[in-house]
Amino acid sequence: MQTTQHDSFEDIREAVRDLCQQFSGEYFRKIDEARGYPEEFVDALTKAGWLAALIPQDFGGSGLGLTEASVIMEEINRAGGNSGACHGQMYNMGTLLRHGSEEQKRNYLPKIANGDLRLQSMGVTEPTTGTDTTKIKTTAERRGDRYMINGQKVWISRVQHSDLMILLARTTSLADVKRKSEGMSIFIVDLREAIGHGLTVQPILNMVNHETNELFFDNLEIPAENLIGEEGQGFKYILDGLNAERTLIAAECIGDGYWFVDKVTEYAKERVVFGRPIGQNQGVQFPIARSFINVEAASLMRFEAARRFDAHQPCGAQANMAKLLAADASWEAANACLQFHGGFGFACEYDVERKFRETRLYQVAPISTNLILSCVAEHILGLPRSF
Repeated sequence: MQTTQHDSFEDIREAVRDLCQQFSGEYFRKIDEARGYPEEFVDALTKAGWLAALIPQDFGGSGLGLTEASVIMEEINRAGGNSGACHGQMYNMGTLLRHGSEEQKRNYLPKIANGDLRLQSMGVTEPTTGTDTTKIKTTAERRGDRYMINGQKVWISRVQHSDLMILLARTTSLADVKRKSEGMSIFIVDLREAIGHGLTVQPILNMVNHETNELFFDNLEIPAENLIGEEGQGFKYILDGLNAERTLIAAECIGDGYWFVDKVTEYAKERVVFGRPIGQNQGVQFPIARSFINVEAASLMRFEAARRFDAHQPCGAQANMAKLLAADASWEAANACLQFHGGFGFACEYDVERKFRETRLYQVAPISTNLILSCVAEHILGLPRSF
Protein backbone atom coordinates (compact mmCIF):
# COMPACT_ATOMS: atom_id res chain seq x y z
CA MET A 1 0.00 0.00 0.00
CA GLN A 2 1.26 3.46 -0.90
CA THR A 3 0.60 6.59 1.12
CA THR A 4 -0.89 9.67 -0.50
CA GLN A 5 1.98 11.86 0.65
CA HIS A 6 4.88 12.89 -1.54
CA ASP A 7 8.28 13.33 0.00
CA SER A 8 11.88 13.26 -1.16
CA PHE A 9 13.10 10.51 1.14
CA GLU A 10 12.44 7.43 -0.98
CA ASP A 11 16.16 6.57 -1.07
CA ILE A 12 16.23 6.48 2.75
CA ARG A 13 13.01 4.51 2.89
CA GLU A 14 14.19 1.87 0.44
CA ALA A 15 17.55 1.45 2.16
CA VAL A 16 16.00 1.05 5.62
CA ARG A 17 13.41 -1.37 4.25
CA ASP A 18 16.17 -3.46 2.64
CA LEU A 19 18.01 -3.68 5.97
CA CYS A 20 14.84 -4.51 7.90
CA GLN A 21 14.00 -7.34 5.48
CA GLN A 22 16.99 -9.19 6.90
CA PHE A 23 15.14 -9.39 10.24
CA SER A 24 11.87 -11.25 9.93
CA GLY A 25 8.83 -11.23 12.16
CA GLU A 26 10.10 -14.52 13.58
CA TYR A 27 13.31 -12.76 14.69
CA PHE A 28 11.36 -10.14 16.65
CA ARG A 29 8.95 -12.75 18.03
CA LYS A 30 11.85 -14.74 19.48
CA ILE A 31 13.34 -11.59 21.01
CA ASP A 32 9.96 -10.70 22.49
CA GLU A 33 9.37 -14.18 23.89
CA ALA A 34 12.80 -14.24 25.53
CA ARG A 35 12.45 -10.66 26.79
CA GLY A 36 15.69 -10.08 24.97
CA TYR A 37 17.35 -7.18 23.21
CA PRO A 38 17.74 -7.16 19.40
CA GLU A 39 21.51 -6.79 19.46
CA GLU A 40 22.02 -7.98 15.88
CA PHE A 41 19.39 -5.59 14.57
CA VAL A 42 20.76 -2.58 16.46
CA ASP A 43 24.31 -3.47 15.39
CA ALA A 44 23.17 -3.65 11.76
CA LEU A 45 21.51 -0.23 12.01
CA THR A 46 24.66 1.17 13.60
CA LYS A 47 26.98 -0.35 11.00
CA ALA A 48 24.81 1.05 8.20
CA GLY A 49 25.04 4.50 9.78
CA TRP A 50 21.34 4.98 10.44
CA LEU A 51 21.73 5.64 14.18
CA ALA A 52 24.33 8.33 13.41
CA ALA A 53 21.94 10.23 11.15
CA LEU A 54 21.91 13.37 13.32
CA ILE A 55 25.66 13.43 14.00
CA PRO A 56 27.49 15.97 11.78
CA GLN A 57 29.78 14.59 9.10
CA ASP A 58 32.79 16.21 10.81
CA PHE A 59 32.21 13.79 13.69
CA GLY A 60 31.61 10.71 11.56
CA GLY A 61 27.85 10.91 11.14
CA SER A 62 25.53 11.56 8.22
CA GLY A 63 24.72 15.16 9.07
CA LEU A 64 21.02 14.69 8.42
CA GLY A 65 18.13 16.44 10.14
CA LEU A 66 15.37 15.31 12.45
CA THR A 67 13.12 15.03 9.40
CA GLU A 68 15.27 12.29 7.90
CA ALA A 69 15.73 10.67 11.30
CA SER A 70 11.97 10.47 11.67
CA VAL A 71 11.69 8.70 8.32
CA ILE A 72 14.23 6.12 9.51
CA MET A 73 12.28 5.43 12.70
CA GLU A 74 9.00 5.27 10.78
CA GLU A 75 10.31 2.71 8.32
CA ILE A 76 11.70 0.45 11.07
CA ASN A 77 8.26 0.22 12.68
CA ARG A 78 6.44 -0.06 9.39
CA ALA A 79 8.66 -3.04 8.56
CA GLY A 80 7.47 -4.78 11.75
CA GLY A 81 10.37 -3.85 14.03
CA ASN A 82 10.40 -1.75 17.17
CA SER A 83 12.46 1.44 17.16
CA GLY A 84 12.08 1.59 20.93
CA ALA A 85 15.18 -0.58 21.15
CA CYS A 86 17.37 2.15 19.70
CA HIS A 87 15.56 5.48 19.31
CA GLY A 88 17.32 6.98 22.34
CA GLN A 89 20.49 7.36 20.33
CA MET A 90 18.59 9.63 17.95
CA TYR A 91 16.82 12.01 20.31
CA ASN A 92 19.61 12.20 22.88
CA MET A 93 21.71 13.83 20.18
CA GLY A 94 19.65 17.02 20.51
CA THR A 95 21.03 17.88 23.94
CA LEU A 96 24.63 16.91 23.22
CA LEU A 97 24.82 18.42 19.73
CA ARG A 98 23.29 21.76 20.60
CA HIS A 99 24.71 22.33 24.06
CA GLY A 100 27.78 20.11 24.46
CA SER A 101 31.27 21.60 24.32
CA GLU A 102 33.53 21.02 21.34
CA GLU A 103 35.67 18.78 23.52
CA GLN A 104 32.65 16.70 24.53
CA LYS A 105 31.57 16.38 20.91
CA ARG A 106 35.06 15.32 19.78
CA ASN A 107 35.30 12.87 22.66
CA TYR A 108 31.92 11.16 22.21
CA LEU A 109 30.35 11.71 18.80
CA PRO A 110 32.83 9.84 16.58
CA LYS A 111 32.69 6.81 18.88
CA ILE A 112 28.90 6.94 18.94
CA ALA A 113 28.83 7.21 15.16
CA ASN A 114 31.06 4.16 14.57
CA GLY A 115 29.40 2.05 17.26
CA ASP A 116 32.19 2.04 19.82
CA LEU A 117 29.83 3.78 22.23
CA ARG A 118 26.06 3.70 22.62
CA LEU A 119 24.14 6.72 23.88
CA GLN A 120 20.73 5.12 24.31
CA SER A 121 19.62 6.31 27.72
CA MET A 122 18.25 9.51 29.26
CA GLY A 123 17.61 9.84 33.00
CA VAL A 124 14.88 12.38 33.73
CA THR A 125 11.71 10.78 35.20
CA GLU A 126 11.48 10.13 38.95
CA PRO A 127 9.02 8.04 41.01
CA THR A 128 7.42 10.96 42.86
CA THR A 129 7.46 13.57 40.09
CA GLY A 130 6.60 11.83 36.82
CA THR A 131 6.13 14.47 34.13
CA ASP A 132 6.36 17.31 36.70
CA THR A 133 10.02 17.59 35.80
CA THR A 134 10.81 20.76 37.73
CA LYS A 135 10.11 18.89 40.98
CA ILE A 136 12.89 16.31 40.51
CA LYS A 137 14.77 15.47 43.69
CA THR A 138 17.95 13.86 42.34
CA THR A 139 20.83 16.19 43.24
CA ALA A 140 24.28 16.87 41.85
CA GLU A 141 26.56 18.57 44.39
CA ARG A 142 29.82 20.10 43.17
CA ARG A 143 32.85 18.97 45.17
CA GLY A 144 36.07 20.26 43.67
CA ASP A 145 36.54 18.75 40.23
CA ARG A 146 33.67 16.29 40.62
CA TYR A 147 29.92 16.13 41.16
CA MET A 148 28.28 13.86 43.72
CA ILE A 149 24.96 12.41 42.49
CA ASN A 150 22.26 11.22 44.88
CA GLY A 151 18.65 10.32 44.16
CA GLN A 152 16.44 8.00 42.19
CA LYS A 153 15.10 7.69 38.64
CA VAL A 154 12.45 5.40 37.16
CA TRP A 155 11.40 4.18 33.72
CA ILE A 156 14.90 4.75 32.40
CA SER A 157 15.23 2.68 29.26
CA ARG A 158 18.12 0.78 27.66
CA VAL A 159 20.54 1.36 30.56
CA GLN A 160 21.74 -2.23 30.25
CA HIS A 161 22.44 -1.77 26.54
CA SER A 162 23.99 1.67 26.63
CA ASP A 163 27.45 2.99 27.50
CA LEU A 164 26.39 6.57 28.19
CA MET A 165 23.39 8.28 29.75
CA ILE A 166 22.15 11.87 29.67
CA LEU A 167 21.19 12.74 33.27
CA LEU A 168 19.10 15.65 34.59
CA ALA A 169 19.73 16.55 38.25
CA ARG A 170 19.25 19.53 40.56
CA THR A 171 22.38 21.56 41.26
CA THR A 172 20.40 24.23 43.12
CA SER A 173 17.44 23.37 45.33
CA LEU A 174 13.97 24.34 44.18
CA ALA A 175 13.60 26.62 47.22
CA ASP A 176 16.65 28.66 46.17
CA VAL A 177 15.73 29.50 42.56
CA LYS A 178 13.56 32.32 41.23
CA ARG A 179 11.95 30.18 38.56
CA LYS A 180 11.22 26.49 39.10
CA SER A 181 12.78 25.63 35.72
CA GLU A 182 16.14 26.95 36.93
CA GLY A 183 18.75 25.13 39.00
CA MET A 184 18.77 21.87 37.03
CA SER A 185 21.81 20.67 35.11
CA ILE A 186 22.60 18.08 32.45
CA PHE A 187 25.44 15.57 32.70
CA ILE A 188 26.90 12.76 30.65
CA VAL A 189 27.23 9.65 32.79
CA ASP A 190 29.55 6.85 31.74
CA LEU A 191 27.46 3.85 32.73
CA ARG A 192 30.40 1.47 32.45
CA GLU A 193 32.09 3.28 35.31
CA ALA A 194 28.97 4.21 37.27
CA ILE A 195 27.14 0.89 37.64
CA GLY A 196 28.30 -0.78 40.83
CA HIS A 197 30.15 2.36 41.95
CA GLY A 198 27.29 4.50 43.21
CA LEU A 199 24.67 3.56 40.63
CA THR A 200 22.39 0.56 41.10
CA VAL A 201 20.12 -0.61 38.29
CA GLN A 202 16.90 -2.51 38.99
CA PRO A 203 15.04 -3.81 35.90
CA ILE A 204 11.27 -3.36 35.65
CA LEU A 205 9.38 -6.18 33.94
CA ASN A 206 6.51 -4.84 31.89
CA MET A 207 3.86 -5.83 29.33
CA VAL A 208 6.05 -4.67 26.45
CA ASN A 209 9.50 -6.13 25.86
CA HIS A 210 10.97 -2.69 26.47
CA GLU A 211 14.06 -2.77 28.65
CA THR A 212 13.46 -0.16 31.33
CA ASN A 213 14.77 0.30 34.84
CA GLU A 214 14.72 2.02 38.18
CA LEU A 215 18.01 3.73 39.08
CA PHE A 216 19.40 4.45 42.53
CA PHE A 217 22.23 6.99 42.96
CA ASP A 218 24.21 6.78 46.18
CA ASN A 219 27.14 9.20 46.17
CA LEU A 220 27.95 8.52 42.53
CA GLU A 221 30.97 10.62 41.56
CA ILE A 222 31.29 11.96 38.02
CA PRO A 223 33.92 14.36 36.63
CA ALA A 224 32.95 18.03 36.47
CA GLU A 225 33.79 18.07 32.76
CA ASN A 226 30.77 15.81 32.22
CA LEU A 227 28.51 18.82 32.80
CA ILE A 228 26.84 19.81 29.52
CA GLY A 229 26.61 23.55 29.00
CA GLU A 230 26.09 25.96 31.88
CA GLU A 231 25.19 24.77 35.35
CA GLY A 232 21.55 25.45 36.21
CA GLN A 233 20.33 25.65 32.59
CA GLY A 234 19.70 21.93 32.13
CA PHE A 235 15.92 22.14 31.85
CA LYS A 236 16.21 24.45 28.87
CA TYR A 237 18.79 22.16 27.28
CA ILE A 238 16.81 18.97 27.82
CA LEU A 239 13.85 20.40 25.91
CA ASP A 240 15.76 19.94 22.66
CA GLY A 241 16.05 16.26 23.49
CA LEU A 242 12.40 16.00 24.55
CA ASN A 243 11.07 17.75 21.44
CA ALA A 244 13.16 15.45 19.27
CA GLU A 245 11.97 12.45 21.29
CA ARG A 246 8.29 13.28 20.83
CA THR A 247 8.70 13.93 17.12
CA LEU A 248 10.55 10.67 16.57
CA ILE A 249 8.06 8.67 18.61
CA ALA A 250 5.30 10.25 16.54
CA ALA A 251 7.12 8.88 13.50
CA GLU A 252 7.32 5.43 15.09
CA CYS A 253 3.59 5.46 15.79
CA ILE A 254 3.02 6.48 12.17
CA GLY A 255 5.10 3.49 11.09
CA ASP A 256 3.05 1.28 13.39
CA GLY A 257 -0.16 2.74 12.01
CA TYR A 258 0.84 1.96 8.44
CA TRP A 259 1.90 -1.56 9.50
CA PHE A 260 -1.52 -2.23 11.05
CA VAL A 261 -3.38 -0.79 8.07
CA ASP A 262 -1.25 -2.77 5.60
CA LYS A 263 -1.69 -5.95 7.62
CA VAL A 264 -5.45 -5.73 8.09
CA THR A 265 -6.09 -4.55 4.53
CA GLU A 266 -4.43 -7.62 3.06
CA TYR A 267 -6.17 -9.91 5.54
CA ALA A 268 -9.58 -8.33 4.86
CA LYS A 269 -9.14 -8.98 1.14
CA GLU A 270 -8.34 -12.66 1.67
CA ARG A 271 -10.51 -13.65 4.63
CA VAL A 272 -13.83 -15.03 3.36
CA VAL A 273 -16.82 -15.33 5.71
CA PHE A 274 -20.39 -16.06 4.57
CA GLY A 275 -19.19 -16.36 1.00
CA ARG A 276 -17.55 -12.93 0.67
CA PRO A 277 -14.32 -11.20 1.72
CA ILE A 278 -14.80 -9.41 5.01
CA GLY A 279 -13.22 -6.34 3.41
CA GLN A 280 -16.33 -6.01 1.26
CA ASN A 281 -18.33 -5.03 4.32
CA GLN A 282 -18.44 -1.33 5.13
CA GLY A 283 -18.35 -2.18 8.81
CA VAL A 284 -14.84 -3.43 8.16
CA GLN A 285 -13.86 -0.92 5.46
CA PHE A 286 -14.72 2.24 7.33
CA PRO A 287 -12.58 1.72 10.48
CA ILE A 288 -9.61 0.77 8.31
CA ALA A 289 -10.09 3.75 6.01
CA ARG A 290 -10.46 6.14 8.95
CA SER A 291 -7.32 4.72 10.53
CA PHE A 292 -5.41 5.32 7.31
CA ILE A 293 -6.71 8.90 7.04
CA ASN A 294 -5.69 9.67 10.62
CA VAL A 295 -2.21 8.19 10.18
CA GLU A 296 -1.71 10.34 7.07
CA ALA A 297 -2.82 13.46 8.94
CA ALA A 298 -0.52 12.69 11.87
CA SER A 299 2.35 12.25 9.45
CA LEU A 300 1.91 15.80 8.18
CA MET A 301 2.12 17.20 11.71
CA ARG A 302 5.24 15.08 12.29
CA PHE A 303 6.92 16.67 9.27
CA GLU A 304 5.96 20.15 10.48
CA ALA A 305 7.43 19.49 13.93
CA ALA A 306 10.62 18.10 12.39
CA ARG A 307 10.88 21.02 9.98
CA ARG A 308 10.67 23.51 12.83
CA PHE A 309 13.21 21.57 14.91
CA ASP A 310 15.69 21.47 12.03
CA ALA A 311 15.21 25.21 11.45
CA HIS A 312 15.87 25.92 15.16
CA GLN A 313 12.36 27.34 15.48
CA PRO A 314 10.04 26.80 18.48
CA CYS A 315 8.53 23.37 17.96
CA GLY A 316 7.28 22.19 21.35
CA ALA A 317 3.60 22.54 20.48
CA GLN A 318 4.01 20.82 17.13
CA ALA A 319 6.11 18.00 18.60
CA ASN A 320 3.51 17.33 21.28
CA MET A 321 0.59 17.52 18.88
CA ALA A 322 2.34 15.20 16.44
CA LYS A 323 2.91 12.70 19.22
CA LEU A 324 -0.73 12.82 20.32
CA LEU A 325 -2.15 12.53 16.81
CA ALA A 326 0.20 9.72 15.85
CA ALA A 327 -0.28 7.75 19.08
CA ASP A 328 -4.06 7.99 18.73
CA ALA A 329 -3.93 7.04 15.05
CA SER A 330 -1.71 4.01 15.62
CA TRP A 331 -3.88 2.83 18.53
CA GLU A 332 -7.01 3.21 16.40
CA ALA A 333 -5.35 1.21 13.61
CA ALA A 334 -4.15 -1.40 16.10
CA ASN A 335 -7.65 -1.98 17.40
CA ALA A 336 -9.08 -2.32 13.90
CA CYS A 337 -6.32 -4.74 12.93
CA LEU A 338 -6.79 -6.92 16.00
CA GLN A 339 -10.59 -6.85 15.75
CA PHE A 340 -10.79 -7.88 12.12
CA HIS A 341 -8.19 -10.62 12.49
CA GLY A 342 -10.51 -12.14 15.07
CA GLY A 343 -8.89 -14.94 17.02
CA PHE A 344 -5.86 -14.91 14.75
CA GLY A 345 -5.04 -11.43 16.01
CA PHE A 346 -4.16 -12.99 19.35
CA ALA A 347 -1.90 -15.62 17.79
CA CYS A 348 1.77 -14.68 18.17
CA GLU A 349 2.66 -15.89 14.69
CA TYR A 350 0.67 -13.04 13.11
CA ASP A 351 2.68 -10.39 15.03
CA VAL A 352 -0.48 -8.35 15.60
CA GLU A 353 -0.59 -8.90 19.35
CA ARG A 354 3.09 -7.93 19.72
CA LYS A 355 2.71 -4.74 17.73
CA PHE A 356 -0.58 -4.08 19.55
CA ARG A 357 1.24 -4.11 22.89
CA GLU A 358 4.14 -2.06 21.59
CA THR A 359 2.04 0.78 20.18
CA ARG A 360 -0.18 0.93 23.28
CA LEU A 361 2.81 2.23 25.22
CA TYR A 362 2.66 5.57 23.44
CA GLN A 363 -0.68 6.52 24.89
CA VAL A 364 1.31 6.85 28.12
CA ALA A 365 4.95 7.48 27.24
CA PRO A 366 6.99 9.58 26.93
CA ILE A 367 4.18 11.97 27.82
CA SER A 368 0.54 11.08 28.32
CA THR A 369 -2.08 12.27 25.87
CA ASN A 370 -3.98 14.05 28.66
CA LEU A 371 -0.95 16.14 29.61
CA ILE A 372 -0.53 17.19 25.98
CA LEU A 373 -4.16 18.30 25.92
CA SER A 374 -3.63 20.30 29.11
CA CYS A 375 -0.53 21.91 27.63
CA VAL A 376 -2.32 22.91 24.42
CA ALA A 377 -5.32 24.22 26.37
CA GLU A 378 -3.16 26.43 28.59
CA HIS A 379 -0.24 27.53 26.44
CA ILE A 380 -1.85 27.73 23.00
CA LEU A 381 -5.51 28.42 23.67
CA GLY A 382 -4.92 30.55 26.77
CA LEU A 383 -7.31 28.64 29.00
CA PRO A 384 -6.77 28.74 32.80
CA ARG A 385 -4.17 26.33 34.13
CA SER A 386 -5.93 23.16 35.31
CA PHE A 387 -3.33 21.93 37.78
